[in-house]
Amino acid sequence: MSFQQKIHAIRDLLVREVRIMVQRPIYIVASVAVMIFNIFFYLTLMQDGLPHDLPIGVVDLDNSSTSRSFSQQLDATQLGAVVKYTDLHEARIDMQRGRINGYVLIPQGFNADIQANRRPTMSYYVNTLYFVGGSLAWKDMLQMINLTNGAVQRQVLRAKGVNEAEIMNRIQPIRLDQHQIGNVTTNYNVYLCNILLPGILQMIVILITIYSLGTELKYGTSKHLMRSAGDSIEVALLGKLIPYTLIFTILGIITLMVLYVWMDFPLAGSIGNMFIAMLLLVASAEAVGIFIVSMIPVLRLAISIGAIYSVLAFSLTGFTLPVQAMPTYIQSFAMAFPLRHYYLFYVQEAIFASGFAGWWKEVIHLLVFLVLPPLSMWRLADAYRHQNYITE
Repeated sequence: MSFQQKIHAIRDLLVREVRIMVQRPIYIVASVAVMIFNIFFYLTLMQDGLPHDLPIGVVDLDNSSTSRSFSQQLDATQLGAVVKYTDLHEARIDMQRGRINGYVLIPQGFNADIQANRRPTMSYYVNTLYFVGGSLAWKDMLQMINLTNGAVQRQVLRAKGVNEAEIMNRIQPIRLDQHQIGNVTTNYNVYLCNILLPGILQMIVILITIYSLGTELKYGTSKHLMRSAGDSIEVALLGKLIPYTLIFTILGIITLMVLYVWMDFPLAGSIGNMFIAMLLLVASAEAVGIFIVSMIPVLRLAISIGAIYSVLAFSLTGFTLPVQAMPTYIQSFAMAFPLRHYYLFYVQEAIFASGFAGWWKEVIHLLVFLVLPPLSMWRLADAYRHQNYITE
């Protein structure tokens, strides 16, 4: 085919694909509707940023002014909402049933032991089955216990006539100067949605790409597709995927605009550079989808493998558990996911504002995925030509 003939063929296939998309609403529902739903769902689910008013039990067996003051201060924190108990067994049962995230046990004679310098023991129990709730409850209880310990020490030192400056030097000999880079308020919305939403988009891209190519085999239209493309698999793929690429790219840009313009998520670098990262993510995800359906030209199997691959990307990206903390062979496997490289791009651009010097390697890694279709699409072309779709 001449170049002009290829252009006409691509145009005709593009119109054909748009017609298919109109006739089968699943394409729009599974891409546009699902992505928009997830954007609003996750951004509104975590709109408060950090979880607050977590139920924390206090078993006060002392019922003194000191123990009551501790309960009031714990309840006054942003994270905790105190639930008082008089029985240890009742608090343990409620924690096991998930009604509270943990509880503090204040022993009988707590205040008397403090006054007599007998170092009473304050115990706390945390349900870490619910990781976020348990971790935050543990942090809140530990902080309040440490503050209570400091308050008691200050009271004792004041009684001994020690001046305030020396008291603080004894209670806190080392001052902490904490800087939380990129997410100053510890906002879980920022922490999760910056990668969670692009990851969902990657999943949509891979699955829709596999489905659109696989249905040509399932419905027996692949021979007609190849004839319309002049028996060129490259022309066939271009004609079929151009509409989807435009939709996915627009969805990606909308996602970034919502995150960094509407929601005002921290962005130290340029949103234009994040557009580059999103475009590369979409292109590399499409390449992965083409590779999967080419190597396994059976729709149901290709969809299953694509789904497993997409879900694994969330675990191996590194935004929850650092990849460096994983086994060596897992660290190498993590490089096989476009979302991992998008995350590294995001860290360099959005958090550190490193610019091209910080993320050029990730651009190369994402471009490497574009090599997958030329290496595998001959198998898809062979399946299209012979219509050898397995129906059982």
